[in-house]
Amino acid sequence: MKRIFAFITVVVVMSGIMVWTTPGLLNNVHLGLDLKGGFEILYEATPLEGGAKVTKESLLQTAKSLEDRANKLGTSEPEVTTEGTNRIRLKLAGVTDEAEVRKQMKEPASLTFRSKDGTEKSADEYNKIEMIGTDFAENGAKLEFNQMNEPLVSIKVKSKEKFAEVTKRLLGQPLAIYMNDQLISDPVVQAVLTDGTASISVGGDLNKAKELRDTINLGALPLKLTEKYSQSVGATLGKQSLNQTIEAGLIASVFILIFMIGLYRVPGLVASFTLIIHTWLLILVFVWADFTLTLPGIAAFILGIGMAVDANIITNERIHEEMRSGKSVMSAVKAGDKHSLRTVLDSNITTIIVAAVMYWFGTGAVKGFALVLIVEIVLSIATNVYLSRWLLNLLLKAGKLLKPKYFGVKESEIREL
Repeated sequence: MKRIFAFITVVVVMSGIMVWTTPGLLNNVHLGLDLKGGFEILYEATPLEGGAKVTKESLLQTAKSLEDRANKLGTSEPEVTTEGTNRIRLKLAGVTDEAEVRKQMKEPASLTFRSKDGTEKSADEYNKIEMIGTDFAENGAKLEFNQMNEPLVSIKVKSKEKFAEVTKRLLGQPLAIYMNDQLISDPVVQAVLTDGTASISVGGDLNKAKELRDTINLGALPLKLTEKYSQSVGATLGKQSLNQTIEAGLIASVFILIFMIGLYRVPGLVASFTLIIHTWLLILVFVWADFTLTLPGIAAFILGIGMAVDANIITNERIHEEMRSGKSVMSAVKAGDKHSLRTVLDSNITTIIVAAVMYWFGTGAVKGFALVLIVEIVLSIATNVYLSRWLLNLLLKAGKLLKPKYFGVKESEIREL
């Protein structure tokens, strides 16, 4: 009775949790542009100056600059990712003016050091450009600490003479730092700097120091962005694709569950329950890990369910063979589980290896497909291999369902030993 009670408790508790949480989880799944509509651009980054190279740091900082610009456009949840050594993918939802997005996004990051021009009309504005990003050495901004262990940003310029002239003229005055016309900092020139280096205080704020360092390094190597690919998906088309995909997936799932129960009886019923848990856990992972669900992701989702069904079929067919050979139900289940486990694990592990290679070398939708497939397989092994076997063994060890007919095997099919 204890095992029957444990089985019923697991089923009831898990069913209750899934029914209670599923609506909220579905509402929190982050949908990709192909499902909710939006605009996507793939850029190729090249240095503005000949002979310069695109570094990992400059690519990451350019991507951050793009994300900041996208946020200013008022779009919801912009997605900016780097790909390879010189590409950046930008995804924007709810875009209405694609031409304006293209114009704003492709401009290189503009770093300027400015002063006030001294006129009464603009006494409170920094509108005279003294230095630009390319005046600074590549990756010349570094994070340092003074004797009080306070963070500083040290910078290095290309022309010592120009920097000396600017600091001499602006001694005791602010030299403001702007990125894309946004004021970042306005330190006061404390001395005439003749060696081409300087230190900028940020008031002891470490995060501000890191941000200033990255901003100057980004401006020192501004990257030109060339559009290589773009696509636009209307919100209506995205919603229609999502609805059709969900409808097809539900219909296929119902047929799968009917097939499993009809062919394998009780093990099929247990397998159907673990398939539902498997699907719920995958949605949970998507929400917790903040994954973005796309059409390729849904394809991997459905493929993973098919592989989970395949694992159950391999196991149950092996159990059928053992029963038909004349073994008892308990012996057949034990032997079937043992002999099928390696086949199931080998199949899933080889698929994980393929998916990992796709993720490592792929880009965009390919990486999304591979990631979902890997998560699917790991969850499948946990639920459709180990959980389903544990639940089935609870019933068998309780002394219930010890007749072959409960497993879809007819008495006439059993050979006498």
